[in-house]
Amino acid sequence: MPTLTLAGRNGAANSTFRPNSVLSESGISRADSPPLPPVVPISATVLTKNSARLLDGVLTSLAWCDEVVVLDTGSEDDTRVIAARHPNVSLHRLNGPFPGFGLAHQRAVALARHDWILSVDSDEVLSPELAGEIRALPLDRHTVYAIPFRNHFNGRHITTCGWNHEFHERLFHRQATNFSSGMVHERVQTTNLSLVRLRHPIDHYSYAALTDFLRKTNAYAGLFAEQNAGKKESGPGKAVARSLWAFFRSYLLKRGFMQGREGLVISVYNAQTVFWKYLMLAEANRRLKA
Repeated sequence: MPTLTLAGRNGAANSTFRPNSVLSESGISRADSPPLPPVVPISATVLTKNSARLLDGVLTSLAWCDEVVVLDTGSEDDTRVIAARHPNVSLHRLNGPFPGFGLAHQRAVALARHDWILSVDSDEVLSPELAGEIRALPLDRHTVYAIPFRNHFNGRHITTCGWNHEFHERLFHRQATNFSSGMVHERVQTTNLSLVRLRHPIDHYSYAALTDFLRKTNAYAGLFAEQNAGKKESGPGKAVARSLWAFFRSYLLKRGFMQGREGLVISVYNAQTVFWKYLMLAEANRRLKA
């Protein structure tokens, strides 16, 4: 089990966001001037696929990194063109079929020049405060650093539905650990390592429109079924029961009802994702037995 430490002078995690930046036309905050590079060089890694909507803002927030490894997994929009505009970006294409998120992250890590890795998704923008906090860290290779997330949907900061108080392990030394190999729900492994929570957030803009919910439901449900085929039992009854529980948990227990339309949409999305992933798993299990 990892040892958990909270960063900050007062010993407590603090996800309060006080931007000292201007907003771009897309609404993403940008620093007035990027912080200086850290003493220890850091390679940021970003997986992309049709990520043109936010990628310029994402890469701008990583301008202080020694390099940014962009591993494109099959974009058909301007993703690669946008990435090539940034001088610290090293652009690569994934060969062959998508292996799942865990192995794709591992490939991006292997392409980096430096051992310290900052993993950022293509819809996540570092706040200027977070960039400065990372630059000032006394990095310890036996520590994994977790970053607080501020999740946004439809122009609102979502603080219900389980989208609040969210931390993800994103900064680590690749000689000490790496991503798990799971197709979905991949994460940086922390066994026998210390875990430090940082104070300042990443802003996460995962869903721009309802079509993004549908696309991600299909993608994650398919990967879940592929990963668990032959390992977990499933069927229509289980899919319905798990789906109803997911909605109840998100909308009532996690207070989604307090955020109006956005809370309802997110709760329905959570339920639909659970429903389809267990139904697709049942189908995958039937194919294995045929």
